[in-house]
Amino acid sequence: MYSNFEIKEFTQQLQNFCSKAQSKKVLKNNTITTYIKNRNQFCILKKGKADIIRYDVNGNKTIIETLKEQDIFGELFFPIKNSNEIFVVAKTDCEVIYFLYEDIAKKCNNSCKFHEELNSILLSLLTNKIITQNIRIKLLTKRSIRGKLQSYFDSLSKSLSSNTFLIPMSYTDLADYLSVDRSAMMRELKSLHEDGFIIKNGNKITLNKEKKS
Repeated sequence: MYSNFEIKEFTQQLQNFCSKAQSKKVLKNNTITTYIKNRNQFCILKKGKADIIRYDVNGNKTIIETLKEQDIFGELFFPIKNSNEIFVVAKTDCEVIYFLYEDIAKKCNNSCKFHEELNSILLSLLTNKIITQNIRIKLLTKRSIRGKLQSYFDSLSKSLSSNTFLIPMSYTDLADYLSVDRSAMMRELKSLHEDGFIIKNGNKITLNKEKKS
């Protein structure tokens, strides 16, 4: 399995030498791509942070995934439906590497070793993607707001190996990510704090592991 450092170094070399890879810089709050039209894109977020956002037919917004550096995205992971508009929006200034699906298996015009290595490193990228989506599925199966919050906090705690962590998004975005009403979520956060499950200080959370849910 490749480390994040190796993936980061690999994507830099891929961008520099592979004729099949295209890169683009996107400023904060701008749209990186949409899934309204099938572009057959396979994308790697080389730098920055981004959100995959869905709007339903009533205009309700859901953050279906938060992307960090070296994450992959594209229409492959979210089939296009007319009733759902999906956008990838830059949360910070971003740099993205684009491939076409059909170019992944093709040899680069430069015959570069980095394009050949993509097929090997792709397994690590896809594994990380599957882990992220499984966490998301587990979170959304929780019926209550409290259950969703606790599941989300538990996943952050495990990924950072710490009971204390910063929520990596605003509370408005967190509500959109959990698919809940923000006011109701804030009330539940207050309740979790008062009941001793968490200590909340701004967006800093400390879990009380001795307290059972």
